Amino acid sequence: METPHATAPAAKKSGRYSVLPVLAGGSYIPLGLFARVPLAMLTIGVLTLVTQVSNSYAIGGFAAGCIGVGAAVGAPVTGYLADRVGQKKVLLVAAVLNALLVTAVVLLAYGLLPDAGAQPGDASTLAVLGTALLAGASSPQVGPLSRVRWMALSKKLPAKEQGPAVDTALSLEGTADEITFVLGPALVGLLASLVAPWLPLALAAAMTLTLVTLFAFHPTSALVGPRQAVSSSVGNAGYVSAQRPNWWLVAVPVAAMLCMGTFFGSSQTALTAFTGVYGSVDQAGLMYAIMGASSAVTALSVAYWPTKFSYGWRWVLSASLMAASTVMFLLPSTLGHMVWVLLLVGLFVGPTMVTIFSVGSVVAPPQWMGTVMTALASGIVAGTALGSSLSGALAQNSGYHTAFIVPVAAASALLLLGLLAAVILRGKLARGL
Repeated sequence: METPHATAPAAKKSGRYSVLPVLAGGSYIPLGLFARVPLAMLTIGVLTLVTQVSNSYAIGGFAAGCIGVGAAVGAPVTGYLADRVGQKKVLLVAAVLNALLVTAVVLLAYGLLPDAGAQPGDASTLAVLGTALLAGASSPQVGPLSRVRWMALSKKLPAKEQGPAVDTALSLEGTADEITFVLGPALVGLLASLVAPWLPLALAAAMTLTLVTLFAFHPTSALVGPRQAVSSSVGNAGYVSAQRPNWWLVAVPVAAMLCMGTFFGSSQTALTAFTGVYGSVDQAGLMYAIMGASSAVTALSVAYWPTKFSYGWRWVLSASLMAASTVMFLLPSTLGHMVWVLLLVGLFVGPTMVTIFSVGSVVAPPQWMGTVMTALASGIVAGTALGSSLSGALAQNSGYHTAFIVPVAAASALLLLGLLAAVILRGKLARGL
């Protein structure tokens, strides 16, 4: 198996992204991308299967919600255990356990729900929901733990090149997340409609068992053993972390990811209501993917932003543009107009999310890096559930225009948190972001 290079010069002439395969090995990037696809398939896959088998949107929604709640609670636990005992052991256990639990959801759904008459309070329904909760909690956190590995890999570079390398890697990771957010639901829809609703979950279980296991055994896992995920924080603009960890500072990017998740969940739900008026609800996924596509492209651009442009003010700039553009959700009255709005909003979503992860990487105590990275991801999941609930209730009672107020408010909250990060961190830390 290939091994990461002991030292790696930055590939300045061929572009910043060319240094990443040199650092991690050529197989690492595609492996890290596809190993996170099963998690992106899980929520929509469970929603599709349980809804069809039970013939109940309510039970399907409860099951999908259980996946989200489980992932929100389980992700930081996974990160904590990875920091304590190492990524390899935790990922191997999670891969096996999650594959078994996802399989159990399929078997229980087909075995119990049709005969039970699909009542939310039935013991058989609760068994499916409980298993879905455990499946979400055991989901392998490939994305956050991959970010931790990149931070450790950047230490192989000269000090002045470590910050740009981390920026580049986190930009790539943000794009990988966006791609899987689009690819996962698309796979579920395609396989469920062409074959059967159990197939996407069966495929997700198989991919988890194989790809996450390969990710666990990749040589980069040796760099993030117990209690040494990274030896010190790394970031841009010459940032050096304070000697004592400040958990109030860590709470700022975690709260921001909660807002980011609220934006995702509410915009998707409001968009579903919008397409129900001007088209059909099954077009919502495709429309939402448009925003994900433009977001993925601009997330890659963050690697080329000037290193003197500090993380705090990057956050302020991207979040202010995101908040301003999100107001345009209130304007379209046709699907065509909404396409242009989604393209515009997506341009600022990717850089905002990448920057928040970057802030998390520099304020996290080194020995808790995995915990903090998974907490950030957990915030997105929890926020998505919150945003979907708020926006859904508003759409049901007052229409899609009112539902779009939630993503506008979430983006505005991101701007306020960005200002807080830029001001407080610059004032309290020895050297600012």
